[in-house]
Amino acid sequence: MQVRTTTLANGMTVVTDEMPHLKTVALGVWVRTGSRAENSDQNGITHLLEHMAFKGTLTRNAREIAEQIEAVGGELNASTSIEHTNYYARILAEDLPLAVDLLADILQNSTFDKDELVREQHVILQEIGAAHDSPEDQAFDLFQSAAWPGQPLGRPILGTPETVQGFSRDALNTYLQDRYRGPDMVLSAAGAVDHDELVKLAEEKFRDVPSEAAEKEAPGTYHGGEQRLAKDLMEAQILIGFEGRPYKSKDYYAIQILASVLGGGMSSRLFQEIREKRGLCYAIYSFHWAFSDTGLFGLHAATSQEDIAALMPVIVDELKNAGETISDAEVARSRAQIRAGLMMAMESPAARAGQIARQILIHNRVLSMEEVSQKVEAVTTEDIRRVARETFLDSKPTLTAVGPVDGIMGVGELAERLSGSVLQAASM
Repeated sequence: MQVRTTTLANGMTVVTDEMPHLKTVALGVWVRTGSRAENSDQNGITHLLEHMAFKGTLTRNAREIAEQIEAVGGELNASTSIEHTNYYARILAEDLPLAVDLLADILQNSTFDKDELVREQHVILQEIGAAHDSPEDQAFDLFQSAAWPGQPLGRPILGTPETVQGFSRDALNTYLQDRYRGPDMVLSAAGAVDHDELVKLAEEKFRDVPSEAAEKEAPGTYHGGEQRLAKDLMEAQILIGFEGRPYKSKDYYAIQILASVLGGGMSSRLFQEIREKRGLCYAIYSFHWAFSDTGLFGLHAATSQEDIAALMPVIVDELKNAGETISDAEVARSRAQIRAGLMMAMESPAARAGQIARQILIHNRVLSMEEVSQKVEAVTTEDIRRVARETFLDSKPTLTAVGPVDGIMGVGELAERLSGSVLQAASM
């Protein structure tokens, strides 16, 4: 595999990872903009724009966009996250020019037809409704809101029915012009791709992209807090969180390993102690979301109301114990899981194209597999114990729950138990 990078005159980056044994190419445009770039009145516009990009351009209508990519056996799609939006294609190697032309067309020449806009707003309202029908989705939306109240990071990617219905064609055009700029865009490809050919195509098709970088988003400030939504359900969806680490933190890999040790699989502490040994819930896992300037460590459990009272103290004990008792064997196992995941991603051109694009957007360069492996291996058991203590004992918790929420300890008691004050008071 050979990674090559070129920066165009307008600041757009072209990056490729050639995999010559393949006959296909996965490529896409990754944009450094997501829901956190929106103000309160714009909530959901990034996601709506991603939908509307496929609904017609100056030269193609929505049907023609779909038919042209599928006529060569390819696929075209997109996704929106908190910090990034990507538009991607998978095609045979000889159809690279068509895929680049389609991506360039939808990102520069979309017409945002009024009738198409009304239809797509209705589709997204259905998507929002489906999320509201999912207790787990609702719990995660509340989780973000409680962690970053009143901030873009705390708002749902989909937006709200009120904001989505209020967007006009002019609003979409303005947002596109403000956020989709050369220095904030990466054209990434992996597979049977020739770097020089892709650069030539990009120079032609993306030449009119503005060369000034978009305005930076406001920094995120973790706050923590509590939100509950009582609903008549069989299970309670519970999320507990703490301030995490940004991508560039020296402890980024340590906290990723910590998440794996605690709840990254069937051998993890939380799964073994709570699911296997005690049977207090069907599902439990932990995770870490990193962003450019902040992060969020969380764990999710789904349990019945009768098990809530027993579940919460066990979770507290596991979080407290992590800072003292995580073992070398657990760390080695989690390191192996992370390395395996990285290597497996290397075998998928779509995963690889996304990985190198995100690395450019985050680090302004591609990190080699050797460099990442060295960073993972350099994390010691004491590093992970220290990060566990700092995360769980020194950060204000976030707690959200949806379903039968009676009996779930509050965020104040959770913080006190983690600090040890409740236990100390009981022993005096």
